[in-house]
Amino acid sequence: MSDEESKMPLFQHLEELRTRVLICCLAVAIGFVISYFFSSRIFEILMRPWINAMPAGLPAKLIYTAPHEAFFVYMKLSFIAGTLLSAPVILWQIWKFIAPGLYENEKKYMLPVILCSCFCFASGVLFGYFVVIPVAFKFFASFASEYITPMLRTTEYLSFANKMLLCFGIAFQMPVFAFFLAKMGVLSAGFLKRKRKWAIVLIFVAAAVLTPSPDVVSQLLMAAPLLVLYEASVWIVHFFGGKPFKAAQEAGK
Repeated sequence: MSDEESKMPLFQHLEELRTRVLICCLAVAIGFVISYFFSSRIFEILMRPWINAMPAGLPAKLIYTAPHEAFFVYMKLSFIAGTLLSAPVILWQIWKFIAPGLYENEKKYMLPVILCSCFCFASGVLFGYFVVIPVAFKFFASFASEYITPMLRTTEYLSFANKMLLCFGIAFQMPVFAFFLAKMGVLSAGFLKRKRKWAIVLIFVAAAVLTPSPDVVSQLLMAAPLLVLYEASVWIVHFFGGKPFKAAQEAGK
């Protein structure tokens, strides 16, 4: 086999990657266009927790201080919504790209894991939207008085809300990561139980770092579900764990 022939599969692999990336970009672009037509409605839904948190008699409105600020907020929101809208296409393209390189037993777990990951991410976002953000905004709005009126900029509000929702979406992926590590034999339920005290400390540190607001309320609201998810991860690893990593290495020798 010549050098040119041996390189051919790599070029085909890169060509396939390029095609699938282009399909993902096209899906995001279509999702962006669709979302832009509903951007004002999406932003109104995103604003709902702030509107409900405002005390009676105070205006529940956002401001923008630059001529282009509101336009770019809608553009950014449309891109985020378009990406979420095109997520099924993106996940399908990722699956089609990596599936040929997986063993049958790996394929058996991969699709359920992807679906569970999407479910956990959506659960985290919904938990942040319906539970954490309203409580946090109630706390922030409580400082308003006849002398102090909250006047948030649209960019600041969108940035804060996106970070909160993204952080909770990522945080709720803990059981999925635990499942992966368990199937690899890297993580065991005994290890998680022994390190529970350290995990609690790290969870509170992570909650303090990940939440975009420095208030204790938001940090506690993030730490509480993380503690529950940690305990859930212990049971997931207990039921789905593989061989310990060292034992797997010795068995493979």
